[in-house]
Amino acid sequence: MTAVPIKLKWLEGADRDVALPSYESVGAAGADVRANFPPDQRDGVTLAPGARVLVPTGVSLEIPKGYEVQMRPRSGLALKHGITLPNSPGTIDSDYRGPLGVIVLNAGQDPFEISHGMRIAQMVVAPVVVAEFTLDQELSETSRGSGGFGSTGVA
Repeated sequence: MTAVPIKLKWLEGADRDVALPSYESVGAAGADVRANFPPDQRDGVTLAPGARVLVPTGVSLEIPKGYEVQMRPRSGLALKHGITLPNSPGTIDSDYRGPLGVIVLNAGQDPFEISHGMRIAQMVVAPVVVAEFTLDQELSETSRGSGGFGSTGVA
């Protein structure tokens, strides 16, 4: 695997005892990201069923040009509690330098406590391919054609 350098910067008021994003196993594709609430919110937040909240991480990023960071749900939280990210994967562009926040949604049936320092999401670093868009009134033919949703049959 090739390591892509991602610079992190602590934000004012961040708890520097909360771990920075980290890979929790040798083969992990995503680095776990932790909630890092400001001093007046260190008790965390309770997320009601159907509610969503922007959870601060206490850092901002510098992503190299040609890459993005994707924020994704943690599978254990999704399965056990219905905790997900509504814009998954959420993209962080290489030219963004603001605070890294994670939009968390409780799709479960019970309230869920997001505590200070909790692993709330995972971040995946990915290369970006930029398209060159051209207007053309003729597109190549395929066997599928313009068939859309459900057009290829039932599983």
